Amino acid sequence: MSIPASLSDRLHTQHLSLQTLLKGLDNDRLEFPVIAGKWSIRDNIAHLTRYQPLFMNRIQSIVTGNEPVFESYRAENDPEFELWLKKNTAALIQELNADRKTLTDLLNQLNEKELTRYGIHPKFGRLSVLDWTEFFLLHEAHHLFTIFRLAHTPV
Repeated sequence: MSIPASLSDRLHTQHLSLQTLLKGLDNDRLEFPVIAGKWSIRDNIAHLTRYQPLFMNRIQSIVTGNEPVFESYRAENDPEFELWLKKNTAALIQELNADRKTLTDLLNQLNEKELTRYGIHPKFGRLSVLDWTEFFLLHEAHHLFTIFRLAHTPV
């Protein structure tokens, strides 16, 4: 068993849509909180960039552990998230792309037994590595859609 094509394709390319989503936006627009009290475009990118290595750690815990239980990730409870908020957009995207290669390599190296190991999500319960990967990609897609909306909302 390997990673299904639908997961593999999105894993390799989904994050690359940022280039298109950000085209023509200046730094002021990237940092402007279009909706008061909500994240800016750059804040959303910082979140995606920060969460990706945490997700890799979760996958490694699932593969080596005995159905580990995870808390929901909340950026506001992550003291290190502030470090990502201080990075510029270009650095965040470069890091996101580099970490995506590492994540893709990690997942592609897993065998059938490892891909079907489980970790426990507080809301969705027992998820296999493949389910966690689907969840990761859907979460990322949600933020990419949010970035699209913010980029196209008149200010």
